[in-house]
Amino acid sequence: MTELEKQTEEKIFEAATDVFIEKGMDGARMQEIADRAGINKALLHYYYRSKEKLFDAVFTIIAKQMLKRFAPVFDENLTLEEKIRFYYQQQTDFMKRSPRLPLFILNEVSRNPQRVKNVLKHMDHTNLLKILEEQHGDEFARYKINRETLPQIMTSIAAMSIFPFVAKPIIEAIFEKFGTNFNEYIERRVDFATAFTYNAIKSREK
Repeated sequence: MTELEKQTEEKIFEAATDVFIEKGMDGARMQEIADRAGINKALLHYYYRSKEKLFDAVFTIIAKQMLKRFAPVFDENLTLEEKIRFYYQQQTDFMKRSPRLPLFILNEVSRNPQRVKNVLKHMDHTNLLKILEEQHGDEFARYKINRETLPQIMTSIAAMSIFPFVAKPIIEAIFEKFGTNFNEYIERRVDFATAFTYNAIKSREK
């Protein structure tokens, strides 16, 4: 691939990402993506023969970027509490930069769940669980964390971090009478969610 081809592909990806996040798969149009990328529609179809292929490429790259961002959660030098805080902080920073992304992902996952399965199928989730068990064996035993309860804990953490961004208009409407500013609320949320989650886990101690 020449440097010009690489630059063109990057422009297409950036433009497609913006359009897909704004309008979803169904609302996006190849002509608009081409216009934003500064190319003609024929050239766009040369790189990606259909909107579906382009969408799959964009969705896959976004998902892999998110997974890569959270890879340090498996750093053996972090305590369990530090890993929970790291996840909340990274998720919050990511969502603040792309506030429309959570709803986009949820909508498209609902529309085509197989797409997510295709992205995740190459990951060895059993190995990831094994790493956590080896790193935090004592805490897992003490707090009754195992292969049955860990999915419950992980999905609860994910829900607590994503929901405020998905439900931002609702949160603002309900709590504005209390003088709640959403940006300030999000800044405080990392500390609150970390403490809330870790205390909930510790409450399971035998």
